[in-house]
Amino acid sequence: MCATLLLLLSVASATPVAAQYVPIELVTLPQGTSNVVRAVNDGGEVAAATSGRAVLLTRTGLQLFQDPAATDYSVALGINAAGETVGFFNTTSAVRAFRGLRTAGIVPLTPLVGDSASQAFAINAAGQAVGFSSGPAGVRAVLWSRSGTVQELPVLLPAGAATRALAINDAGDVVGVSDAPNGARAVRWQGGVVQDLGALPGHSTSQAVAINRKGEIAGSSGDADGPRRAVLWMADGTIRDLGTLPGGTRSRALGISDRTEVVGSSDTGHGTHAFRWTAGSGMQDLNDLLTSRTGFVLTEAVASSPQGVIVALGEDDDGGADAHGHDERPIRVFLLVPTP
Repeated sequence: MCATLLLLLSVASATPVAAQYVPIELVTLPQGTSNVVRAVNDGGEVAAATSGRAVLLTRTGLQLFQDPAATDYSVALGINAAGETVGFFNTTSAVRAFRGLRTAGIVPLTPLVGDSASQAFAINAAGQAVGFSSGPAGVRAVLWSRSGTVQELPVLLPAGAATRALAINDAGDVVGVSDAPNGARAVRWQGGVVQDLGALPGHSTSQAVAINRKGEIAGSSGDADGPRRAVLWMADGTIRDLGTLPGGTRSRALGISDRTEVVGSSDTGHGTHAFRWTAGSGMQDLNDLLTSRTGFVLTEAVASSPQGVIVALGEDDDGGADAHGHDERPIRVFLLVPTP
């Protein structure tokens, strides 16, 4: 009986995880060209930048934005279901936030009165964009309406504390970070009120980077002396440690779907890998959830769309650095589409 039980346990533990995503490679980006890949919508359009230019990555290729003539740098950081993007571009004196529609050009978003610089990080279905405005009064989290009107979001601490809004859901709830005496803290703006989301026990700092339709928030918690951990804040503010992949000591969450699927990266006993976390399965290596994988390894899942389409970064699975100790492998960008 015992031998039979041990045999059954051995067979069960060797059973592979069912494939759940079809990987579609969008583009390969060379190292050292100011690459940024930050957001994806349900249609698989990805807001990004390469070689100092804002781009839209799609299944049919890479599309450049029509930047203002005076800029020498632009980056797209957020995208909604309609393909509207937000980000920022250089001017002769400062960086300025923008809103754009696919390749139809970008429109500057006005900073707060008296400020000269701004950046936008996310946009929701209603066209509300969030980011920050900066100038003599410091760095302040802001929200832009569909018409472009800019509004300062409340500060958590007395005047002077820097705040940045990093994500917004379709209900208009905003999350981001605020400076605090012991480091940055994750915050949520809801109904005109700002709330400190806290950190894991023993940690002093935290960051909230993504929020879904249900008000669940993904981010990280840590302190200056120890590794960071991926966390999930439930809609009621309860915080949950999502752990790490086997062999790892640090992780960070970067995106969340409306299905409460959290994605990000974790170190392992053999490098950094992309992960997906669910309440039912815990943290899983995304490399184990693909329908096929040959010649590459996914190192980071940077975002998830509301319906669970993931954009992930990978690299050639060729054993690592070259003979001189340099790791110049190109960055491969993948769309991970959930299987039916």
